[in-house]
Amino acid sequence: MNKIICLLFCCLFLSCCGHKTVTENNTTTPLTTTETVQKTNTPEFDKDSAYTYVDRQVQFGPRVPNTEAHKACARYLANELERFGAKIYVQEASLTAYNGTKLEASNIIGVYNPDQKKRVLLFAHWDSRPYSDRDEEKYHYTPIDGADDGASGVGVLLEIARQIGLKGIDIGIDIAFFDAEDYGTPEFIKNYTQDTWCLGTQFWAKNPHIPGYKADFGILLDMVGSKDATFYKEATSIRYAAPIVEKVWSTARNLGYGKYFINKDGGGVVDDHQYVISGRNIPSIDIINLNPDTPHGFGAYWHTQNDTMDNIDRETLKAVGQTVLEVIYKY
Repeated sequence: MNKIICLLFCCLFLSCCGHKTVTENNTTTPLTTTETVQKTNTPEFDKDSAYTYVDRQVQFGPRVPNTEAHKACARYLANELERFGAKIYVQEASLTAYNGTKLEASNIIGVYNPDQKKRVLLFAHWDSRPYSDRDEEKYHYTPIDGADDGASGVGVLLEIARQIGLKGIDIGIDIAFFDAEDYGTPEFIKNYTQDTWCLGTQFWAKNPHIPGYKADFGILLDMVGSKDATFYKEATSIRYAAPIVEKVWSTARNLGYGKYFINKDGGGVVDDHQYVISGRNIPSIDIINLNPDTPHGFGAYWHTQNDTMDNIDRETLKAVGQTVLEVIYKY
């Protein structure tokens, strides 16, 4: 996912990777904020289980559309969600990449309590990048493992699905694994093409798994597995879903995860949540690791051959997963 990020930490920090913008207006859904969060009915997020789900995806190999690894992982994800009690929707679509390549893509959605009008959408992308365009030139056309960039968010959501399957939940939950997020124009191509990222989400926004689909809000998990990750408040999330940002970040602090969920504004990242906002008018936020110490604002391994399981940390998975569980079980 070659995302644009304008990090506003203590001073303006800018990295231009070329991307899209959201122009539609959106109305956010207010959430009740409490001073103290008590984990009474919330399941315990199992960090070891989540780590295993991340590792299992990586074991398939790079999950690039039109490959056998991609097809095998798609079956695995759908089977796991079904095993955890979700009603499964698989959207198969032929999507056009920046260079005209036809991508056989699959959006995989698991639905809990389909008749509940009170709903939350949890989502991540499950494909991995076909290019190492932040690596040495000899690796530019080599796919990446995408352990953090892709698999970490999906691994956390699989563990959340497992916990919902074990305990149940009163509200409606939709867990979406969107495809073809990371097939956008590589940085070594001079002619950048707009809207070549998040292709699966763009398709879903125009063709939701349920006609007229609506959720109260959405939470995107992207690059949520690395050691000492820092989740600043992403700018588009603040603009369109500020109450949800505050709810999530205050919940994280109350759970003792303040060192991960930084109480400062970050930069704007073009990611799947923007198409959920603009296409479905669902206020959504992005929990994403932002690093002010790198030129591009992400982990040093981002879009390189080093995005491997060596970067994945169980404690970070726990911080994100337990926070999200707490938010949805207290909603």
